[in-house]
Amino acid sequence: MMLYFFLKYLHVIGAAVLLGTGAGIAFFMLRAHLTGEPALIAAVARIVVLADFLFTATAVVAQPLTGIALAHEAGYSLGESWIVLSIILYFVTGAFWLPVVWIQLQMRNLAAASASQGKPLPSRYHKLFRIWFAFGFPAFGAVMGIFWLMISRPSVW
Repeated sequence: MMLYFFLKYLHVIGAAVLLGTGAGIAFFMLRAHLTGEPALIAAVARIVVLADFLFTATAVVAQPLTGIALAHEAGYSLGESWIVLSIILYFVTGAFWLPVVWIQLQMRNLAAASASQGKPLPSRYHKLFRIWFAFGFPAFGAVMGIFWLMISRPSVW
């Protein structure tokens, strides 16, 4: 029973890190973008990229490991509908998160180049920002769906 609670603890912490880091990154990137200041955007983007690699990526790896171990320890089949749907939503989240990390790197580089040259942000930066912003909604929605499924464990089908 102690193993179950330890796994659950790790799984909940991982989920909190995913949600919290994602929300924090979105907030700080948006606030930096709204200033229109390339140097500030570049600085914030550097921190955001680092946070994604340190925190989000770690949690992305830990979640399925702790989730599978937790399901096994609790006696759940990985074929339970709420687990299957959670896994699907997890892949949906990843499908949006991976491009976002690449986009953040590009936005950082473009903002840094603009700042060093004393030029305004190029149109490519603004296009990437719109994609980055749009990708946040399905990713965040999928994470919220996973939270609901983990808490309620409904029979979906």
